[in-house]
Amino acid sequence: MGIKEELIERSGGKCELCSSTDELDVFEVTPSDGSADKSIFICKKCREQISNPESIDPNHWHCLNESMWSTVPAVQVMAYRILKQISSEGWPQDLLDMLYLEPEVQTWADAEINEIDGQEPTRDSNGTVLQEGDSVTIIKDLDVKGAGFTAKRGTVVKNIHLTSNPEQIEGRVNGVKIVLLSKFLKKA
Repeated sequence: MGIKEELIERSGGKCELCSSTDELDVFEVTPSDGSADKSIFICKKCREQISNPESIDPNHWHCLNESMWSTVPAVQVMAYRILKQISSEGWPQDLLDMLYLEPEVQTWADAEINEIDGQEPTRDSNGTVLQEGDSVTIIKDLDVKGAGFTAKRGTVVKNIHLTSNPEQIEGRVNGVKIVLLSKFLKKA
């Protein structure tokens, strides 16, 4: 069985991102080894928007609300990358906050994003690379400006969010979403 046939069977003959049945074809999710595991079956509209990010229509991607829960890692990676790309719209960030990717899938998803951004990875105080969704421990008491409390040493911050600044992360401490400097954190 060829890759296309395998993907048709896996997808049920629908776009794995938006469920369209029009003009479907194989799309390799980079970095790819050319296998079905590293490919998805998508429609022409999704392919055009992925290939031409400047002409992206954020409204088309409301479909990711469902497809991001796919059990197929390649579909999860594309959903994550697209949501990251359009996160400035507001609603995609809510979906990203809910999305959990296994560590190896997260690394795959972030590989191209970091490559495109040309951005240094975010590292903790020990130099360990932090990924979206990691848990970290605060290593020093930190005064939280504007919130009126101190984030205590030893506090675990779960499900962190990476920012465009590799020296900062966002996370919830005492139920408040705050920005933390990565040099005061260690991966949990």
